[in-house]
Amino acid sequence: VGKGTGLGLSQVYGFVRQSGGSVKIYSEQGIGTTLKIYLPRSHGGVLDSQTEAVAGEHPGRADEIIMVVEDEDRVRLMAAEALRELGYSVFEMQGPRDALAAVESGQVPSLLFTDVVMPEMSGREMVDQLKRTHPSLKVLYTTGYTRNAIVHNGTLDFGTELLTKPYTIDELAEKIRKVLDRK
Repeated sequence: VGKGTGLGLSQVYGFVRQSGGSVKIYSEQGIGTTLKIYLPRSHGGVLDSQTEAVAGEHPGRADEIIMVVEDEDRVRLMAAEALRELGYSVFEMQGPRDALAAVESGQVPSLLFTDVVMPEMSGREMVDQLKRTHPSLKVLYTTGYTRNAIVHNGTLDFGTELLTKPYTIDELAEKIRKVLDRK
């Protein structure tokens, strides 16, 4: 935890494939590795129409507050922006300690969207602490690891709601709505 786990090739591959592109990898011992990513040309306006279509299928409401807990700044900002575009109110937290303090001060979200693996404390440890005082808190975990790796290592229980990175805005919208609508 807190150290690199490789080149992140599964995330690169997932992002490129969901974008309709391809990846070429060149590696030479003693020289290094080069990745060439080929993406389809954008013809403008596609993102806006996709976002509107997704928001229409899985609309959020401003009174539904999502707390995003993610130690990677770019990932947190992208998730928060996507959730706002979907109509949700969003609290952004840089890590578990910030989230614990916010909830303790009264900022209780409708749903906690948290990374599983973070340097100071795991998402699971944070959720366990929060559930002591807020047992009905709805939680959606996210990770760059596979579901099998997370569940089989005992990090999360079988059946826990998990969204693996990279994810599309549609996958995020659908999963958030599913967890929020569960009784």
